[in-house]
Amino acid sequence: MKTLGHWLASPWRRSAAAVIAGALPVLAYPAPSLWWCAYVALVPWILLVRSAPTGKRAAYDGWCGGFGFMLAMHHWLLPFLHVFTFVLAALLGALWALWGWLVHRLLAGVPSRRRIAAALVVLPSGWLAVELVRSWQGLGGPWGMLGSSQWQVEPALRLASVGGVWLLSFLVVAVNVAIAVLVAVRQARVPALAGLVATAAATSAAWLLSPRPAVDGQVRIAVVQPGVVGGPDSGDRRFAREEQLTRRLAGQDVDLIVWGESSVGFDLGDRPDFARRLADLSRATGADILVNVDARRSDKPGIYKSSVLVGPDGLTGERYDKMRLVPFGEYIPARSLLGWATSVGKAAGEDRRRGSQPVVMNVGDDLRVGPMVCFETAFPDMTRHLTREGVDLLIGQSSTSTFQQSWAPEQHASLAALRAAETGRPMVHATLTGVSAVYGPSGQRVGSWLGTDASAAQIYEIPLAHGTTPYVRLGDWTVHAAMLILAVWAAGEGARALRLRRSAPEPRVRPARTVHGSPARPGR
Repeated sequence: MKTLGHWLASPWRRSAAAVIAGALPVLAYPAPSLWWCAYVALVPWILLVRSAPTGKRAAYDGWCGGFGFMLAMHHWLLPFLHVFTFVLAALLGALWALWGWLVHRLLAGVPSRRRIAAALVVLPSGWLAVELVRSWQGLGGPWGMLGSSQWQVEPALRLASVGGVWLLSFLVVAVNVAIAVLVAVRQARVPALAGLVATAAATSAAWLLSPRPAVDGQVRIAVVQPGVVGGPDSGDRRFAREEQLTRRLAGQDVDLIVWGESSVGFDLGDRPDFARRLADLSRATGADILVNVDARRSDKPGIYKSSVLVGPDGLTGERYDKMRLVPFGEYIPARSLLGWATSVGKAAGEDRRRGSQPVVMNVGDDLRVGPMVCFETAFPDMTRHLTREGVDLLIGQSSTSTFQQSWAPEQHASLAALRAAETGRPMVHATLTGVSAVYGPSGQRVGSWLGTDASAAQIYEIPLAHGTTPYVRLGDWTVHAAMLILAVWAAGEGARALRLRRSAPEPRVRPARTVHGSPARPGR
């Protein structure tokens, strides 16, 4: 231990260790998907931060760890944004500086039982505060929230229906804190074990008492994934491939056919020939087709990404314009200041335009669907809103073709499992180039994934469910509770500091002596 402490005495080595420790939780996400490691992956980072010589150094260790976490989580952006990926990781990593200071404040040295009890709720709350800030779409959105690493764990999905992905993040951090205390503070093992037992008991109770979606129907949805189509005329050739795959669905009694993001590269108002071909496909298959148009609009200025429903008679008028755009990929935040990103990577040369509101579409026999585009499926509030508006089926149309040989496609596909579990509604994640996936109303996988090497049309028999989950009904109560915990703790620390200052004995001031005599008898 002394040797390790000596090695970490170097600021550079300590910073490097913090970056590596911060990156470890990424192993819990796809593609590695070692979901169990999320419950211990923060322990090295916590132990490093608590050993910092000062609170200032602990904050810096928090920043370095946050940088490592953000860089590892978004490493697949490197071919796209190049050096700007490091800039973004450093800016977002700074959000963990305060969390590092909190870890040191509560766990440094030999913490008392009071401090350990506080750490078990304050540190998870601090982590949620970080996730809340970086969930703002201008900072990249809630991609890589710690709780989303549990997308394939059935008990965790049940808990997501109670408190959303936020509750999972809170519990995962609490377990890491308890294990770090067990490892590092021998005198505090009893309260740490008590914390683990209390966490297990609370989660078990929530798991047992949370309502399960009541399955009351079934729908047949087809996903059309054309695969990678490149070249100068890729728009026409991709459409032809999607058309070919869709015709294979004729006579198979599907209720809806879903194409991926940017599946149509031309505005259908400008290209009536494409609109007619889509209507022909709808008549041939007996199903409406939900396509995604990525093009300059003919009826208003600007480029939009829009989910457009086409029926046997042509455009139905049902249209959803993407509301939340990908920073740098679809627009440049503060372009006058950060526009230089286009010169070092493949950032958006022209900002896409935003839609104004979510849309619930009516399909066929009273099937109500709620479309989202690309990384909008990372936002739990969007699916919660659509569910409250009465959707039967959530749909995400995505591409991820830029990041084919990376972890991004699987990471993106896994998010739909969380959204389905949170809302109690099944979700379809349809892409151009994989990974396409479908999940039932409890977040369970339906059928097989269409991987990044697939070019196919696949039909999924999806169970429908109704009723309202606690998360849809109560919203982000976990976040509100976490903010309250932080506020109460901060107020308690402030009051404690004030009491200590008031109770401290006044410094004894020696009486001033005069030039000619004693202080008691001046002049003598």
